Amino acid sequence: MTVLTNIFVGLHIIGIASLLGGFLTQMKAMGAGTARFVPAMLHGALTMLVTGVLLVGFREMGDGDPLNMVKIGVKLTVLFVVLALVYVKRDEEHVEKGVFSAVGGLTIANIFIAVLWH
Repeated sequence: MTVLTNIFVGLHIIGIASLLGGFLTQMKAMGAGTARFVPAMLHGALTMLVTGVLLVGFREMGDGDPLNMVKIGVKLTVLFVVLALVYVKRDEEHVEKGVFSAVGGLTIANIFIAVLWH
């Protein structure tokens, strides 16, 4: 089970890298007002959702320490907001700076929630 959990942790990290990497590659375009949500951002957010849910399920099946469900709920809520924004605006040629910045900020916030909240 440890190997399977580690594989899904790796996939979860790849998902966040895809989402954040897509945001970072559009930073210059955001300054020019031409930023858009690239497919990698949507796929990264979906990967994070699926792998995150599976990781919680794996952890619940084990005998380890109980999970902090408040933390998981906050992370899931932030991810749903990011996923909704990216999904709704995915076909638009240009995304408003505020919406695009919100996705980047929420993504970074989700990383820090995962790392710093114990």
